[in-house]
Amino acid sequence: MDFKKGLRDGIPICLGYFSVSVAFGVTAATGGLSWLEALMISLFNLTSAGQKAGLDIIIAGGSLIEIALSQLLINARYALMGISLSQKVDKKFTSPFRMVLGFAITDEIFAVASGQKVVSRPYMAGLAILPIIGWSGGTLVGALLGGIMPEIIQSALGVALYGMFIAVFVPAAKQEKSVLCVVGIAVICSSMMYYMPYLKEISSGFAVIICTVIAAAAGAILFPREEEESDAV
Repeated sequence: MDFKKGLRDGIPICLGYFSVSVAFGVTAATGGLSWLEALMISLFNLTSAGQKAGLDIIIAGGSLIEIALSQLLINARYALMGISLSQKVDKKFTSPFRMVLGFAITDEIFAVASGQKVVSRPYMAGLAILPIIGWSGGTLVGALLGGIMPEIIQSALGVALYGMFIAVFVPAAKQEKSVLCVVGIAVICSSMMYYMPYLKEISSGFAVIICTVIAAAAGAILFPREEEESDAV
């Protein structure tokens, strides 16, 4: 029953992932990657922002160090999500299962799983399997169709990835001034890296890393979060 419930809860995530990953597949194909390479990236990563940053570095001919650092910075939040979710798992959710199913923690899967009182192994497996299939399947479809689609459609689908990121941070930026400020700093840093002399000579991979670190550090300094004092004294 837990597995079936996880499958049902994963259907909306699967559909959303499929539509967005088609755009990723098209972008990968137009960037020179084969359909198999694009599929392997999605199958073994399952991280939209990280994959987009990594793909940009690959297309630009960046180094492995750039890819590794960018993934470390962009995907560090998943470690915090895993720690938080580990407080909700049942006793049968032993370390081997945590390592396997921890791979499937994404923003959306974490949000749905966090809404459960207790997270069991069958539920987490059911919740994860359809989104993984949807993300990988959409990438495969996009990569296969990328070579035959009209250029105007390819361009439109390429914009879909950026649309997804905008849809993620705009609502949060409207609600919290701190998020809006951090996003603004990131935009300014990115623009400087692209237009200013000397700075524009920095490779795209390290530019992403530098902008991420500066924006995150500025947010931590300007908008520190005080630890809540324990009620028990």
